[in-house]
Amino acid sequence: MDFPATQPKPPADGKIIYYPPGVKEITDKITNDEVVKRLKMVVKTFMDMDQDSEDEKQQYLPLALHLASEFFLRNPNKDVRLLVACCLADIFRIYAPEAPYTSHDKLKDIFLFITRQLKGLEDTKSPQFNRYFYLLENLAWVKSYNICFELEDCNEIFIQLFRTLFSVINNSHNQKVQMHMLDLMSSIIMEGDGVTQELLDSILINLIPAHKNLNKQAFDLAKVLLKRTVQTIEPCIANFFNQVLVLGKSSVSDLSEHVFDLIQELFAIDPHLLLSVMPQLEFKLKSNDGEERLAVVRLLAKLFGSKDSDLATQNRPLWQCFLGRFNDIHVPVRLESVKFASHCLMNHPDLAKDLTEYLKVRSHDPEEAIRHDVIVTIITAGKRDLSLVNDQLLGFVRERTLDKRWRVRKEAMMGLAQLYKKYCLHAEAGKDAAEKVSWIKDKLLHIYYQNSIDDKLLVEKIFAQYLVPHNLETEERMKCLYYLYASLDPNAVKALNEMWKCQNLLRSHVRELLDLHKQPTSEANSSAMFGKLMTIAKNLPDPGKAQDFVKKFNQVLGDDEKLRSQLELLISPTCSCKQADVCVREIARKLANPKQPTNPFLEMVKFLLERIAPVHIDSEAISALVKLMNKSIEGTADDEEEGVSPDTAIRAGLELLKVLSFTHPTSFHSAETYESLLQCLRMEDDKVAEAAIQIFRNTGHKIETDLPQIRSTLIPILHQKAKRGTPHQAKQAVHCIHAIFSNKEVQLAQIFEPLSRSLNADVPEQLITPLVSLGHISMLAPDQFASPMKSVVANFIVKDLLMNDRSTGEKNGKLWSPDEEVSPEVLAKVQAIKLLVRWLLGMKNNQSKSANSTLRLLSAMLVSEGDLTEQKRISKSDMSRLRLAAGSAIMKLAQEPCYHEIITPEQFQLCALVINDECYQVRQIFAQKLHKALVKLLLPLEYMAIFALCAKDPVKERRAHARQCLLKNISIRREYIKQNPMANEKLLSLLPEYVVPYMIHLLAHDPDFTKPQDVDQLRDIKECLWFMLEVLMTKNENNSHAFMKKMAENIKLTRDAQSPDEPKANEKLYTVCDVALCVINSKSALCNADSPKDPVLPTKFFTQPEKDFCNDRNYITEETRVLLLTGKPKPTGVLGAVNKPLSATGRRPYIRSTGSETGSNISVNSELSSPAGNRSRYMVFVVNCTGIESNSPNSQPCFQSTKPQVHLYIIDLVPCT
Repeated sequence: MDFPATQPKPPADGKIIYYPPGVKEITDKITNDEVVKRLKMVVKTFMDMDQDSEDEKQQYLPLALHLASEFFLRNPNKDVRLLVACCLADIFRIYAPEAPYTSHDKLKDIFLFITRQLKGLEDTKSPQFNRYFYLLENLAWVKSYNICFELEDCNEIFIQLFRTLFSVINNSHNQKVQMHMLDLMSSIIMEGDGVTQELLDSILINLIPAHKNLNKQAFDLAKVLLKRTVQTIEPCIANFFNQVLVLGKSSVSDLSEHVFDLIQELFAIDPHLLLSVMPQLEFKLKSNDGEERLAVVRLLAKLFGSKDSDLATQNRPLWQCFLGRFNDIHVPVRLESVKFASHCLMNHPDLAKDLTEYLKVRSHDPEEAIRHDVIVTIITAGKRDLSLVNDQLLGFVRERTLDKRWRVRKEAMMGLAQLYKKYCLHAEAGKDAAEKVSWIKDKLLHIYYQNSIDDKLLVEKIFAQYLVPHNLETEERMKCLYYLYASLDPNAVKALNEMWKCQNLLRSHVRELLDLHKQPTSEANSSAMFGKLMTIAKNLPDPGKAQDFVKKFNQVLGDDEKLRSQLELLISPTCSCKQADVCVREIARKLANPKQPTNPFLEMVKFLLERIAPVHIDSEAISALVKLMNKSIEGTADDEEEGVSPDTAIRAGLELLKVLSFTHPTSFHSAETYESLLQCLRMEDDKVAEAAIQIFRNTGHKIETDLPQIRSTLIPILHQKAKRGTPHQAKQAVHCIHAIFSNKEVQLAQIFEPLSRSLNADVPEQLITPLVSLGHISMLAPDQFASPMKSVVANFIVKDLLMNDRSTGEKNGKLWSPDEEVSPEVLAKVQAIKLLVRWLLGMKNNQSKSANSTLRLLSAMLVSEGDLTEQKRISKSDMSRLRLAAGSAIMKLAQEPCYHEIITPEQFQLCALVINDECYQVRQIFAQKLHKALVKLLLPLEYMAIFALCAKDPVKERRAHARQCLLKNISIRREYIKQNPMANEKLLSLLPEYVVPYMIHLLAHDPDFTKPQDVDQLRDIKECLWFMLEVLMTKNENNSHAFMKKMAENIKLTRDAQSPDEPKANEKLYTVCDVALCVINSKSALCNADSPKDPVLPTKFFTQPEKDFCNDRNYITEETRVLLLTGKPKPTGVLGAVNKPLSATGRRPYIRSTGSETGSNISVNSELSSPAGNRSRYMVFVVNCTGIESNSPNSQPCFQSTKPQVHLYIIDLVPCT
């Protein structure tokens, strides 16, 4: 290069400054524009120079020093500063590795100056941007800032540089700008001796969420920088977190409060940045500060749960420590742990096994919110992909459908419903997924058995929206219902049937309310309307609040005739599903208030409308169901594809139609529907035919007038079924004829006469159906058939059938056999007993004294243990069947007032003892029948006392069932009294507390209670008393404790009406009273208050108190009283194998069996040969009642006149000749 010819100018320090050719001296005497012009030429000269130009480097050294003078570094003109900075950058490049500036202060000023000029990079649209870029590029390429390592305060320069670069980076910069920035900063980090905390802060601050959101490019720059320098910067990061997390020195950095946010971001950038930090987090997880543990859990939840994280597999100790926080004592920590599980399940299915056990524990957490979030976690993952949740996790949700808290139950039920709709209804994941959640439909419907009205309403909502969506087209909706019904388990089917029944009942209540609106206003009308409103309110959420809303709705109905007409249309039997939808929307629109966004009144009315609206079933729907069933019959349906066999589909379809025939009978009235049902009647499947007959019975009231062709086809089929069908078909056929034909007398006579003439006891298998038909005919048409039936009863039923054993039973020792193994003769005898009862129930009077004779016959059946002839030809299991039939028959007759009056206390007690029968199934079925009749208020109150004897049952499930029955019965009776003001006149037969005298009398005549002072026997009595009293004394309603105590005290002032003059009987009665008083006094502190009313004792069991009679004697000693209240219960089972060990002479000593009680029921003493030893409690009862001391050493174990007595019982049934 040629040397310049420009005149050199000596600077202040005496050195001559040479300027490039054409460049005049640059001083403060010239204008800024001229300075810029001359500097551009200088910049051009330095840009063109390279490091090998030694002569030029030497020549321009003074100029280089001059450019670093204060004039240039502090020049106010930014263009001047930029050009000077570019010159300085080139000077560092040219003179590298030794800078021409030796003063450390000058170097610091120069680099701070250059750093300030880099701020110009921010504006990419600036005309000078290219020069700024050149400056950055030059600095990065040469690594000029590395010179600063020699300076003591280089950190200040680096911090300023990093902050500047992070502040200017923006989305208008290209990749080159970012790369040069990274090169510049990474060289400083990687070639220095370490990264100070301040410099680290200048990088990390860009990762904090607030800064990240403000400048995404700065975040990206920091992210790439950290990735590039991970090896170098990791120890610095570890030191920072160690200072803050372990040593607690939050003052080391302004970012200390953001450590967890930083850890999360650093982990996402590169987990290697935190190699030394993770053990510190494990330490923090065990902190004593709950809030600190919570913060760490939140952080680790994000680290473990992020999609690409392998932290759980790479750091197992930390993972196990984290899982331990699921059991943290701090509720928010457990809650956060559970919330994490959802993301973890979705992003890391391989960790599900680790999480399952911890979620199981948390699903039983005492905190409602945690149990709720466990459900949300599992359901959220399941909705994303069913394969993410295993059966065990779904099982946790299943359990929570029975949670004590409504919010948790609701979440579990709705979650399962959503899974069912997604994977079963829409089949979004194939057949395997559908099979995995197929149990959901059954489980959801089972919840309808719960007592809470909220549960029932939610099940109804789920059914209408998820199981069978009501918004589907009719054909699709019915197909969905058809196959759902076919695949439900028996309990779910019952629940669904109950749901339709409840909705139909509520519709009838609303219909009756509308009928009351049509009647003239009166006090009686207002009272009836109030009662109906209260009934409706009980069927809505929060019945307390619902009462006010229902009253308001009723007032609106009274004022708005158009609204009433809409509601009448909605509950009309002919209302279609589409009409129902319009009606609901119209009523809701009228009641809506635009000024009131949340309207509780409107919400309550919507609940009511949703329950009563026929959104699923109408005539079109029934027709679609029938067509589906026809396709199944023809074999053209998709039954196999839907997972059910054609036979199952047909049977379930008929059962479904049968249920709907009760709730929507009008929808069936079409020739097409009835033709299909006639086709079903001709099928070989007995269940199908039976269901079809019942549908005709429920819906065929207009067949005779509107469809004569159907009538003419139906009649012969019904006759055939009544004569030769199955027993169930025969029953339904007789009832169908009685229900739908006007000439029913003629039709029934055509069945009765041939059947009554053809009865033949020698062919018992052909007797069962005729006996069923005859029994129902005599019950439905007593005026026509009562007299002819009496001859059949006397000459055939009793004399020829019941009093003869034609076959010999199998001596296998079993106490019970399945239905198919019961002999035809015994089945015929059971039906004969039922025929007697139906005959009497039809007559409803005892003018001929036939009821007395029948009751004596039934009593004899119980006394003889079912072997009425005592010829020992009948098997144990058949005897059990006959005992059950006899006990059930007495109980059935007691439901008719005219027969209840003539049932003697002895007969009642014999009936009661069936609940303590040696056979488990007899006890079970009898208790179910007893409960069913009591809960419908069909049986007198005294029969509820029978449940007290269930305390003797050794089977826990039977005792639990009996207790539930008592709770239900007592609840229903109390509710009935509250809802029916007129019931106060019948308190003696309704008030649950009035069961106490019946119970005391029954226990006093318990055949096991023979020694009034025997502590073991008294303990049994006390257990039976407390079994009942515990339920009665749950609440002290209207001072009921004092009332029951008063009853027991009053009984001691009477005598036993059953044997008033027998001292021992009265002593036993008073002893039971004293045990009852002992129990009441010990269990209640409120029983000593004054009784609210003077109790009335039943005269059938107790004599009237005598004026001068005073009974202040204590019949149990103080020692016995203490033993009863504090002594340990007897370790042996009360009933042995399935009954109490009967130690008194004349009772069979049942021994506890080690086998299943519901299996064979084989008793080790079932083959005893001694007639005397083969007597049950029934026989002992009769012995005791006749005055023979059963436990006397000289007494006979049984009375000797058994057979004569049996014949005496039935002789009145034989007509006089």
